[in-house]
Parts: sequence; C-alpha cells; structure tokens
Amino acid sequence: MYPDVNSTMHEIERLVNIPGPSGFAFKAIAYVTETLEAVGYEVQQTNKGGVLVTVPGKDDTRHKYLTAHVDTLGAMVKEILPSGRLRLSMVGGFRWNAVEGEYCEIHTNNKVYTGTICLHETSVHVYRNAGDIKRDEDHMEVRIDEIVKSQEDTEQLGISVGDFITFNPRCEITESGFIKSRHLDDKASAAMLIQLLRHLKAENIELPHTTHFYFSNNEEIGYGGNSNVPEQVVEYIAVDMGALGDGQASDEYTVSICAKDSSGPYHYQLKQHLVNLCKDNNIDYKVDIYPYYGSDASAAMSAGHDVKHGLFGAGIESSHAMERTHKDSLLNTEKLIYHYVMSPVL
Repeated sequence: MYPDVNSTMHEIERLVNIPGPSGFAFKAIAYVTETLEAVGYEVQQTNKGGVLVTVPGKDDTRHKYLTAHVDTLGAMVKEILPSGRLRLSMVGGFRWNAVEGEYCEIHTNNKVYTGTICLHETSVHVYRNAGDIKRDEDHMEVRIDEIVKSQEDTEQLGISVGDFITFNPRCEITESGFIKSRHLDDKASAAMLIQLLRHLKAENIELPHTTHFYFSNNEEIGYGGNSNVPEQVVEYIAVDMGALGDGQASDEYTVSICAKDSSGPYHYQLKQHLVNLCKDNNIDYKVDIYPYYGSDASAAMSAGHDVKHGLFGAGIESSHAMERTHKDSLLNTEKLIYHYVMSPVL
C-alpha cells in the first residue's frame, strides 16, 4: 500500500535519531545510501557529500529534480571554559532558548560524550534574575557528564574546539497521529522521498520523465542543493517543511505549497501546477508565504541554474525547535510528491 503513512513515520523516526548537523551529516548520508542501494538503486555520492539517485523515465530529454535535506541544526565547541564547560557556536539558524535544557552529545575523534545545554545562571536558588538573563552565546554552555573541574580536565578527555555537538531529538509518535521531534526539518521530507523510491522500485513504475532525487547535506547553511543539477533538468522541486505561525495559512494537516519566501516568488506556473494536482487528486493543501525562509530550490536559483523552481512539504509546527506534524500532513505531502513525479513537465 502506498502511501503507508505509518511506515513513513517510522522511517522519519529512524532518520531523526541519526545525528547529522550541517558539516557532520555523513552518518545520515550513509544511511540513505545503504537504504537505497538495498532497494536496488545506483547511488552517486557528490563531492560535497550529498546523495544523488537518478530514475530513468520515458522522456530523457526534459528532467525533473527533487531534493530534501538530511542535515540538521546543531553546534560546535567554540571554547573550553576555565570551569571545564563548553561555549557553543551555532550550526544553522535557531534561537538559544530552543535548546536550553536539552541533552546533547559531544563528538570527538575517538569518543562521544553526553552533556546538557544550560544557561550559566540556571539555578534560581543562586541567581535571582535567572529568568531575565539573555539567552545567547555568552550565557549558554554545555555541562559535560564527566568529572571535569578545569579546562585541562576537559582537554584531557579529547574534547577540543571545533568538535560537533548534536541535540537529542526526543522523537515520539502519538496515538492521536502526531510525530514530534527535533529535526523533522527536513528528515520528514527525506523519509517521504525514500518511501517513494521504494514504491517505484517495488511496483516497477516507469516515470514520464527522468527524475533525479538529491539528498543534500548543507541546506541549513545555505548551499545544500545549488550544484549537481544536470543540464537536462527543467523543473526543480525542494520538498521541505511548511512554516506555521501567526499570519500563516499552513497547518499540521495539509501539504503546504510555497508561493514566496525570503528569496522572492517561486515559479508561478509550477506553483499553479502543484495546486491543480492537489485539486484534481483530492489532496488537502494550503498555499503560503514564508517570510524568513530559504530552500535548496532558492539556493539553486541563486547559483544560476535555468530551471522552474517550486517548494512544498508537510506543515511543521515550531520550526527549528521542538517540531511537530500530523500524519494527515505527511499523507497529503506524499500524495502530491507521487502525482507530481507522474505528471508531465510544463
């Protein structure tokens, strides 16, 4: 049965539990590679570290290109403090309050250590104004779960500046149909593309156009999908989250189609094509504008690729924090992905 949204949710769960901030996503890339090779695909790994799978179609002159990113938010060790704790440098765009109190892992060359991201002035029994102190890189630090009392103690563990720090995703699937976790942006989309590729192979489905599926590993820092686009590609779709909040049309139950983000409007005719596919196939959708957002598709446009570009995905609540979506949104997104790859190019 396709789409099988319950299987998709468990695929998402597997992916979010693989640590992989931008610059350190090789384990997630290895998982995608091994998974798709096991299904029977020939997988190409790009020099940047992304994964590209090409599915031949009836028309090999005009290609489609779909991308989702497996890299996530994270941090790096910026400084080892005299106390032995760690000061952080962000990887990707989030707010410090979104990771306050989060369990984390510090990845050294030889070992992984656990810790907690804390406000330095956390204890309300000591710091009277703890609630008013700004959450920023000068006040947030990692409390390491080892006996360290000095900078030298921490260095002796093998921890050094530049080591990656990953956040505990805390993924849960609820009886009411929600999946909540860090890093649904954009591992939810990556899981949906994996599920589609499984279905195409299992049912021996021939696509109308040769279609490339790219799993990028640097989207959160702005250049995940701006290269490795074959010359025959005429349409480029980023499958990425829909942003929810005040003034937004998107929700956790429909597929969100982006008309415009911080990079400007997406290709009008391609956006309308996506809308019409939803209308013709009883797919619940919303059209939205994301004011503080960029995608692999917009990065490809900035890199100068001559393609029609579009963006759609599941509606994700509380982006870049403790995210959540519902199985209905995943289901509608999977339906649109399928009907899009089965449709003719414009």
